[in-house]
Amino acid sequence: MTTTHAKTQPRDKTDLFVSFTLLALQGFGGVLAVVQRELVEKKQWLTTEEFVEDWAVAQTLPGPNVVNLSLMIGGRYFGWAGALSALAGILLLPTVLALVLAAAIAGFVDSTLAHNMLRGMGAVSAGLIIATGIKLTSALKSNPMGQVACWGFAALAFSGIALLRLPLAAVLLGVGGLACVWAWVCIGKAQV
Repeated sequence: MTTTHAKTQPRDKTDLFVSFTLLALQGFGGVLAVVQRELVEKKQWLTTEEFVEDWAVAQTLPGPNVVNLSLMIGGRYFGWAGALSALAGILLLPTVLALVLAAAIAGFVDSTLAHNMLRGMGAVSAGLIIATGIKLTSALKSNPMGQVACWGFAALAFSGIALLRLPLAAVLLGVGGLACVWAWVCIGKAQV
């Protein structure tokens, strides 16, 4: 279900802090799937389109995407105090937990079991990211470039990275640059 506007918003800065703390505790090594499910589907603070737009901006800023997103959402609803509350929620308890876990497993980290566990978690993370990507394709319906162009640019990027083994920076500059120019042209046509 896609809506034009988010139906709800955080009650207060404490709600932001607790929500982002719970988000961070649910996702080690990548929280895109968790963040999308919680903020769009469960809490309905963002529509799918808003989430895709905010996530795209968060990816262009330096730092972890989810940290950037937390700052944007907190700032949108409660200004600087909200941004800092969301930031504290996404970082505070997970940092403490990571330090405690690192100290607890320091002697265990070189074992074969630990390596196998990490491989398994990597596979699960990849599956969650693919599933979330599929869910977010509904936002392409309202993209000014159109679905065909979006899928075409995605195929070019995939081909460049996965098949041709081109450096990520080259693909981002090449395909990303073409996509930016095409989006600019499409937006210009739409405004006329």
